[in-house]
Amino acid sequence: MADERTTTHACPMSRAQVVDAYFMEHRARLLDVAAFLDRVDRAGAGADDFRMQAFRLAVDVLRDGKPERARRILELLSDPGTEPIAKAGMKGATGAHDASAAPKGGA
Repeated sequence: MADERTTTHACPMSRAQVVDAYFMEHRARLLDVAAFLDRVDRAGAGADDFRMQAFRLAVDVLRDGKPERARRILELLSDPGTEPIAKAGMKGATGAHDASAAPKGGA
């Protein structure tokens, strides 16, 4: 039995139809990402925090040519723990998992 996560599902549109329908929208999103990275660079030198480290890893996933990029990037950015956190605090979600802040010896 095939693993459901690796099963390829046919798209109802041809490759050309997909590009025709969605290219301009994603071209704009790509320019947004480039502008964001330019702003980060202009902000000056410094070490990347966990969010930018995860962002750069996600860009690598985009470029690797392997399937299921969306799933793999979501897993990369998500907290792998299964236990609820004790207190969310005032800041809320950060958009990426900070492995260095994870409780020791737990999820």
